[in-house]
Amino acid sequence: MHIVMETDRMMLRRFTVADVDIIVELDGDPAVMRFLTGGQPTPRSEVESEILPRILRTYEETPNLGRWAALAKSSGQFLGWFALSPTQRGNADDEVELGYRLRRSSWGQGYATEGSRALIHKAFTELGIERIFAETMAVNTPSRRVMERSGLRFVRVFQLAWDDPIEGTEHGEVEYELRRADWQPAV
Repeated sequence: MHIVMETDRMMLRRFTVADVDIIVELDGDPAVMRFLTGGQPTPRSEVESEILPRILRTYEETPNLGRWAALAKSSGQFLGWFALSPTQRGNADDEVELGYRLRRSSWGQGYATEGSRALIHKAFTELGIERIFAETMAVNTPSRRVMERSGLRFVRVFQLAWDDPIEGTEHGEVEYELRRADWQPAV
């Protein structure tokens, strides 16, 4: 098991080819997928042929970045995942996107904020990152709260064009950010 980091209550490890089932389970919960697909599950075939191979490929292409499985230290239970993803915005090596997706049974327990803060700390102290950003639907209040509690600040609302929009897309997407110069590490 390739452990990337630990927090007080979690271990973050690299995904492996054996993790198809836990990703399918996570992405199969309509509540988890509400603000991503309108609650539609991700087909197993897509996890096997696209999502998991892309996760594993990222480890090779950008060894310090990626998406990592979060496990409870106390039980080893899969909680969800956290990510520091290479930006899709050109060639910015000093910018990453923060992401997280947790099982419904892990909601409301502070895991999202704990993992996000730990990754922010790693990005700024170990990886030389200058800017971290995160995006979600404007109506995704719980995720926006995690971003705020993690130290990110609201930047903007923007609109995306969707072929098959889900409920809430009419309110737009939001972007939050934190720059290293503005970061206050926890004491």
